[in-house]
Amino acid sequence: MSDTPVIEIRNLHKAYGSLEVLKGVDITARKGDVVSLIGSSGSGKSTLLRCCNLLEDSQQGEILFKGEPVHWKGDGHHRRPADAKQVLRIRTNLSMVFQQFNLWAHMTILQNVMEAPVTVLGRDRAQVEEAARGYLDKVGIGDKCEAYPAQLSGGQQQRAAIARALCMEPEALLFDEPTSALDPELEQEVVRVIKSLAKEGRTMLIVTHDMKMASDVSDHVVFLHQGLIEEQGPPETLFGAPKSERLRGFLKSTVHA
Repeated sequence: MSDTPVIEIRNLHKAYGSLEVLKGVDITARKGDVVSLIGSSGSGKSTLLRCCNLLEDSQQGEILFKGEPVHWKGDGHHRRPADAKQVLRIRTNLSMVFQQFNLWAHMTILQNVMEAPVTVLGRDRAQVEEAARGYLDKVGIGDKCEAYPAQLSGGQQQRAAIARALCMEPEALLFDEPTSALDPELEQEVVRVIKSLAKEGRTMLIVTHDMKMASDVSDHVVFLHQGLIEEQGPPETLFGAPKSERLRGFLKSTVHA
């Protein structure tokens, strides 16, 4: 069914020992949706993203990928995904772009982008190379194929990381603070790429501190506060007429930051 959400999270709970980070969160992203997660440090945004593609185990709640629920074994702090093949399939379809670019220092940019499709997915090397070069062109660094990460600026490294995520041909992209390690000038290079991906109708979940980007690219914005959704809705409502006192305070603090 085309209307089945790409990502659906229901009543998700996550704790580290006695520290509850997520206390029952629901998120839905349909095909082509751009959903931004905003909130103070420690509100659970990045943890939610990591639970979503199973980099972190959650203790309670459901995670569905294209209508297919994650299979679990055990419960509470002993809960783990039960099916390693399912985990791999979901992870490769929910490509993650991290705050710290996580590029392999000993590989060229082209090799970095090609590595996972060739070694993890077993795709044909020549076809992957053609696709990888295309994605590097798309993010504006096609001339850097033979360079190594250390020879690139932070903005170029993050764009290489985006090309690497795209080369997996994922169903959705997950961005975890993709611009927060960059200075403002380099940040704009990455924001431009994310905006162009949004225009293409790619499904994206974006954790960001950049309210302008969230406002510009999102169909839906979720404000997390202390592990719960405090307010959510279209960006024009959340940024233009916030109902919650906490959200108003948060937006005020980001303006003055």
